[in-house]
Amino acid sequence: MASARGGGRGRSPLSPLLVCLLAFSFLFATTYAAEPPQLQPLPPLDVATYNYTSFPDGGNAQAELAFSSVARIYQGALQVTPDTGNIGSYLDVMVNKSGSVLLDRRFTLWRRLDDANKRQPAAAAVPPPTPPGGSNGTAGNGNGTGSSPPLVQVVSFNTTFSINVFHLPDSSPLPGEGLAFAILPSRDGPPPGSHGGFLGLTNATLQGTPAAAAANRFVAVELDTLKQDYDPNDNHVGLNVGSVVSTKTASLTGFPIATNKTTAKNYTVWIHYDGVGRRISVYFDVRGNPRPAAPVLESELDLSEHVPEQGYIGFAASTGTNFELNCVLDWSLEIEVIPEKKSNTWLIIVAVVVPVGVAAVAVAAFFLARSIRARRNMERRQERLGHQLSNLPGMPRVFEYEKLKKATRNFDEKLQLGKGGYGVVYRGTIPAIDDPRTEATMEVAVKRFIRDDSRGVSDFLAEVQIINRLRHKNIVPLIGWCYKKGQLLLVYEYMPNGSLDQHLFRRGVHEQRPFLSWESRYAIVRDVAAGLHYVHHEYTHMVLHRDIKASNVLLDGSFRARLGDFGLARVLDHGRNSFTDLNVAGTHGFIAPEYSVGHKASRQTDVFAFGALVLEVVTGQYALRVNDLRCPLLTDWVWQMHGRGALLGAVDQGLGTAGFDGDEAGRLLLLALACSSPNPGERPTMAEVLQVLDKASPPPEVPPFKPQFVWPPEGGAHFDLSDIEMTGATTSGNGGGSSTAMATQDTAHSSSEGYFPVLSSGR
Repeated sequence: MASARGGGRGRSPLSPLLVCLLAFSFLFATTYAAEPPQLQPLPPLDVATYNYTSFPDGGNAQAELAFSSVARIYQGALQVTPDTGNIGSYLDVMVNKSGSVLLDRRFTLWRRLDDANKRQPAAAAVPPPTPPGGSNGTAGNGNGTGSSPPLVQVVSFNTTFSINVFHLPDSSPLPGEGLAFAILPSRDGPPPGSHGGFLGLTNATLQGTPAAAAANRFVAVELDTLKQDYDPNDNHVGLNVGSVVSTKTASLTGFPIATNKTTAKNYTVWIHYDGVGRRISVYFDVRGNPRPAAPVLESELDLSEHVPEQGYIGFAASTGTNFELNCVLDWSLEIEVIPEKKSNTWLIIVAVVVPVGVAAVAVAAFFLARSIRARRNMERRQERLGHQLSNLPGMPRVFEYEKLKKATRNFDEKLQLGKGGYGVVYRGTIPAIDDPRTEATMEVAVKRFIRDDSRGVSDFLAEVQIINRLRHKNIVPLIGWCYKKGQLLLVYEYMPNGSLDQHLFRRGVHEQRPFLSWESRYAIVRDVAAGLHYVHHEYTHMVLHRDIKASNVLLDGSFRARLGDFGLARVLDHGRNSFTDLNVAGTHGFIAPEYSVGHKASRQTDVFAFGALVLEVVTGQYALRVNDLRCPLLTDWVWQMHGRGALLGAVDQGLGTAGFDGDEAGRLLLLALACSSPNPGERPTMAEVLQVLDKASPPPEVPPFKPQFVWPPEGGAHFDLSDIEMTGATTSGNGGGSSTAMATQDTAHSSSEGYFPVLSSGR
């Protein structure tokens, strides 16, 4: 017994594990070598739904659809072929064109069933949900019925869309050529020469011989508006299989597809495809009417015989020497989704390899566990962020980190454009087209986030989610993004004239910047006001910028101003008018007193910062006058000048009198003081600001002395704990320091000494 116990202590601790693993591997291999068990019927397929009740600019459709070069979204509709309101350019824009608009997603349209599936009993038909405006057509999972299931599974789909095909008889004698709902093998756009009667689907070469036509792997339902030799008439619906010569047609008597009436008539088309019965049905009626009881066209159709296993769904259209507007007004699609194929090959490989390598894997796994765990955590974090960004509506392109690193010369400090609390901005050069063969380049501004903690990722996401959806001529456009191994990068359009503060306060490296004329300054103020009005009142949700200042105003090549840096911005849900934070975000001199005290940001707090910015533009001085301890706030100094009747004396003395407009200067200064009122209820809205800047309204009446700050403002402050966000935002000053913001105080000085600089003639 002693010997037995001694032998037990001498064994390797891996021996029991190896025995168990070898036994498991043997059982695993023999199980998969045996005849597979009888499987259950195939489960019902999921249904993907796309529903576009209209096509607004910047909506989800812009990101979910692939447009050919001539197609676009315009006036709430898909313009599949070009449109123009300039009669002089019809021949240049609309003649002999073809276009397409397809869902960007590639669908699996059919699949061959493997041996295991062929032995399964057939599953019940699974109709997709009822599409908007029509009843459900027969649909199924493609397994068939009876004792002999089909060898191919084909998806079913229902689609409904409304069209407006508008013909202008003054510019084109006849309408032409037509519009088609299509299932195509590629989203590369119409082939060359597909204008005219080819409907953007094919061309003369592809249809030149029977063999070539057989290689055309598309199916389309055409709405034809011009008679060709092979057409029954100039107003019919047809089923096209690999050719524009329809296999079956139906005349649309009483429903002229193309109309030249002043008020164009719109039509709705319902298309139901039954993947089990291999049958397509097309219904047609005036928009607003219910789907008719009987289809205008019905035909046998096996998609697996005519289209590739995977393809794209959407619309194609064309014009010839006769032309029309081919517009899609709304569109819904419900289609069964065949899951990706899952291969069990790797399981068989594992069953063979495990008995040989299990010991080595077990030992190696122990030493690699920590490094693998750390790497996976980073990859999961990167994957989550990438998924969030990729699913944003209208998300710009993704850049490779190495390309941006090369574009900025490894983030060379000589290319640095600016630096803030959240990141550093570099100037970079990238190819204008993502093609190594081209030499064309474009300049961009690359913002590199310097905070790599979780808050830095949140700030990065917040800025992308906001500015990605903003579309305005006075907002700096976002081009793309990059995230790799903790590196967070945003790519913006480059503004060649830098930021506004570099021109107003020309010191150090910015001394060579051009001096801004009065005309440029007034236009810049107007541009910033338009951008701020857009985010406050015109965008879908209210956006609070929370950091309006000269360094966040960028100037393009024509010195037009664009509002940038939305790193502190917040989007407010409908029904909310303010945002409450535990800390105060912004820059000293631009922070409204009620925000400093109550931490509640609103449109009025942005208007206050805008007023401080206007004073900087007019006076050429910083909003925080650090060199004047008696009157450190520019707002207070200008208000004192106003109270002493010398308001124009606050204007930048470097302007001189050439090109200077005293009335405009007074208008801007009074407007800025009104925006800088300590009490939010007395500040104008951005709509009123624009009226004053456009000279449609007189400048506001401003009291000669700065009003006292009243707390709580407007009779009380209401706080909701659900409004409060746990953030670490801090304020930053022009001098580079940071601290918690304090309320703006009235620091008027009784002495007039130092408040009246030498006045230029006429001011």
